[in-house]
Amino acid sequence: MKSKFIIARLALLLTASVLFGLPAAAQTFPSKPIRIIASTPPGGTIDLVARVLALHLPAALGQPVIVENKPGAAGNIAADYVARATPDGHTLLVTASSHATNINLYPKLSYDPVKDFAPVSQLTSNVFALAVPAASPANTLGEFLALAKAKKSNLSYGSAGAGQGNHLGMELLKTMAGFDAVHVPYNGTGPVTLALMAGQIDVALQSPPGVIPQSKSGRLKILATTGKTRSPFLPDVPTVAEAGVPGYELLGWIGLLAPAGTPKTTVDTLKREAAKVLSRPDVVSQLHAVSLDVVASTPQEFGAFLNTEIATWAQVIKKSGARAE
Repeated sequence: MKSKFIIARLALLLTASVLFGLPAAAQTFPSKPIRIIASTPPGGTIDLVARVLALHLPAALGQPVIVENKPGAAGNIAADYVARATPDGHTLLVTASSHATNINLYPKLSYDPVKDFAPVSQLTSNVFALAVPAASPANTLGEFLALAKAKKSNLSYGSAGAGQGNHLGMELLKTMAGFDAVHVPYNGTGPVTLALMAGQIDVALQSPPGVIPQSKSGRLKILATTGKTRSPFLPDVPTVAEAGVPGYELLGWIGLLAPAGTPKTTVDTLKREAAKVLSRPDVVSQLHAVSLDVVASTPQEFGAFLNTEIATWAQVIKKSGARAE
């Protein structure tokens, strides 16, 4: 009888360890290396932010963090991959504003940008610079707008592709300022800058690092920036709003997302540690060097921001008739 009692007790203890021990182990985060999926190729700002996180997060999380670049389709390939990943916090997405615009640019997406993701944090924001060729007769935004209205449909602007911030930002400017221009898409921001310098297009919205050196050398002219206030990177350049188009504002952003269903405790851990990384003086300096401002919002703030971005750009896309190319 005594042996039967011992066996029964051992069985109960084993059952308890299965019922209570495994879930506890499953909840431990992180339990293996973390992969950050970057939605662009190596070398750009999205890749830079992803690699900054990958460099500094392991010290806090105790696991390696690896960046994998999955570019293509304006971020759709990377987003689809992460949306289908196990929601345990070990596969994350670093992406940009196209995450909020693609739903209205592509007729059929394989994922939902809201329902299939758990927002972790908006990481950075950035303004754009409105640039024209050095040979342009316009030296101010007011002069450019007068020229644009006089030229009517003979004006052209470049972008890094349909749905990118510098494409939709120009469509918004066209609507608010009341002029027309033909969209000329390029494969990246570099070719846009080259086309501007060659006078092949009349205007473009570019990230400041891509045009500040050319402006200083006299090969381009920067007429305005797109923030609510003047950019610290171009303090002598007026905003679009103060230079002639009241209410205009355009900010690019980079954010961190996890698959939907990721435990809240895991999301909170990722947000907390990402914020610590972004608060490092060396990281702030590194991001400022490419004209990125640190945001480090909460998951709730980032989720609300995403919903606002989707709604805002849906109207711009509908009015402009923009489509993915």
